[in-house]
Amino acid sequence: MTDRENLFKSYMNAVGLNDTVENFINGKLTPGQGEKILLVDPFTGIKLTQYCDAGSNLTENACTASNSAQKIWMNDLSAAGRGQVMQRASLEISNNLENLAKLESIVSGKPIRDCRVEVSKVAEMFSYYGGWTDKLHGEVIPVPSGHLNYTIREPLGVIFQITPWNAPIFTAGWQIAPAIACGNGVVIKPSEFTPVTTVALVRYLEISGLPKGLVNVLCGLGGSTGQSAIKNELVRKVVFVGSPITGKKVAISASESLKPVVLELGGKSANIVFDDCNLEHASLGAQAAIFSGAGQSCVSGSRLLIQSSIYNELTSMISSGMKSIKLGDPLDENTQIGPISNLKQFSHIQNIIKIAKKEGANVSEISDLPKGGYFISPTVLTNLNNSSTPAQTEIFGPVVTAIPFETEDQAVAIANDTSFGLAGAVWTNNVGRAHRVASKVTAGTFWINSYKAIHVSSPFGGSLSSGFGRSSGLEALMEYTAPKSVWLDSAETPSISFGYVA
Repeated sequence: MTDRENLFKSYMNAVGLNDTVENFINGKLTPGQGEKILLVDPFTGIKLTQYCDAGSNLTENACTASNSAQKIWMNDLSAAGRGQVMQRASLEISNNLENLAKLESIVSGKPIRDCRVEVSKVAEMFSYYGGWTDKLHGEVIPVPSGHLNYTIREPLGVIFQITPWNAPIFTAGWQIAPAIACGNGVVIKPSEFTPVTTVALVRYLEISGLPKGLVNVLCGLGGSTGQSAIKNELVRKVVFVGSPITGKKVAISASESLKPVVLELGGKSANIVFDDCNLEHASLGAQAAIFSGAGQSCVSGSRLLIQSSIYNELTSMISSGMKSIKLGDPLDENTQIGPISNLKQFSHIQNIIKIAKKEGANVSEISDLPKGGYFISPTVLTNLNNSSTPAQTEIFGPVVTAIPFETEDQAVAIANDTSFGLAGAVWTNNVGRAHRVASKVTAGTFWINSYKAIHVSSPFGGSLSSGFGRSSGLEALMEYTAPKSVWLDSAETPSISFGYVA
């Protein structure tokens, strides 16, 4: 057994899990029943453990458990009581932050300091949504018929959520917290590459007082376990975070049962830099936008649009600056960028860089990389236009395509010349220009003189190939509830009409 395997097992045990990957169903750790899945350490490329796909039988058990517990959650606790449980969950997560962060780091390949921040954000999510549980009320509507008409918002029932490998525990909290705040039950399937921190998180939720079985975790594959859950008759809504290709498959499968979906998909965000900005500030922001997290973020600033007058200067600053970024062991406190999370994604990024070279790109990268593991150098591609493969394809790695532009209108046109509509940014000291560009670029989130600032209280989502629906803020609560309209005839002698009441 390698040192890395021993570390993995020790971190698993520290969060109350067994040595290998198991599902968490109705309050119990349960081995899978399907085909074997290999879990690999992205830093070394060696095996951490092997586990079995959950399979259809366990999927049925998870949905049944969630359906039963959801009724307890709604009927046996007051709205304020549910909020108090969520506040305790927030504290429980905070108390176990270090162990959760270490487990997240070794499995996902993210630097430990980034993982600590993300786990703290998960604690904040449960605290934030815990404050909403007793504030989900309807309205009284002054209808013209003389009726008393009011609305109430009701939970949907069992929600099936599929989360990705790039931020496993963060996206688990991002989805679970608003769903249960609204009174729903949850069955969640994390990526088969990074399942364990979601299991640990849900175990801590139950320790905090959530009814046993309210949230269940299925560890396994999308084509088997995922599809089985989507088709389960107890599931009322499907939420998917991941690639557009898989998102389409999920949406089609859910539509066959007339189930609504929320899709949080990819991006090809334009990071627009004008020549009147603070160039040093923009350079640092551009590096953070694409290189942090090894570029494995749906909002990464992977298209860097630079006004021609500063194009050479800014690309040189970024190429020079990235040489001081420390790549290495994600568990090392000094590491700023870890490896790519899995071999499949590693191969995809390598292939796109090869295509870029064939299409005539000048490639600036670091030659001295850690040995072994799935490491990709921070990379700047120049001499390409917006129609090139790297500019139109979601790379999901630390690779940025730098594209020149002349005018404001041209910058906006290039920014919108993509199938995605998730995020974007502008760097300028011209306040009017900043707001003009923000209003014209198709994006669900847009930053001015900054990048990647998000918060649980603000809505997040996109359009076009970036998906639809919102997964945070007040808007997420609307995704997880349905309005019911109630009518009371207030007339002394109610009348029954065989048509619509005018």
